[in-house]
Amino acid sequence: MNGAVLITGISAAGKSTVAQALAERLPRSAHVRGDAFRRMVVGGRAEMTPDLDGEAVRQLHLRHRIAANTADLYFEAGFTPIVQDVILGPDLERFTKLIHTRPLHVIVLAPDPDEVDRRERARPKVGYGSDWTIAQLDGSLRAETPRIGLWLDTTRQTPEETVDEIIARAAEALVR
Repeated sequence: MNGAVLITGISAAGKSTVAQALAERLPRSAHVRGDAFRRMVVGGRAEMTPDLDGEAVRQLHLRHRIAANTADLYFEAGFTPIVQDVILGPDLERFTKLIHTRPLHVIVLAPDPDEVDRRERARPKVGYGSDWTIAQLDGSLRAETPRIGLWLDTTRQTPEETVDEIIARAAEALVR
């Protein structure tokens, strides 16, 4: 794969694991973790909640701009950047315009909600709690996110199988 790759989906869909595994398969790659940019904000960080607070949305869009710029810089330096973050709804198409690197491959991981729940319970970090539920984010993914790129139901796949499918179907993931 050349160009840039965006891997998105809801929390606990497998984005981090798949992005890392894909990066490890490529000869020159960089794993750009969007959430790292959120954690860099120390004073005044506004967390995303379902009510979509204005400051939280501004910080989310800042994080997207930083991730896109970082990916472009890695590409200019000869790496295949693999950006991984929760980018849903109209923000997905917006992100594809923020990143200038082409070709751009968009991969949307969409395991069923029961599998997301199983994965959430098996991992050390917590993506869901009093603010967000799996059903809310999954609903946003399926009802509000434009059908661009390659959408994969990874419910019954290992991360390695998902990477195999991404590589085999890379042409279907291309976004102009």
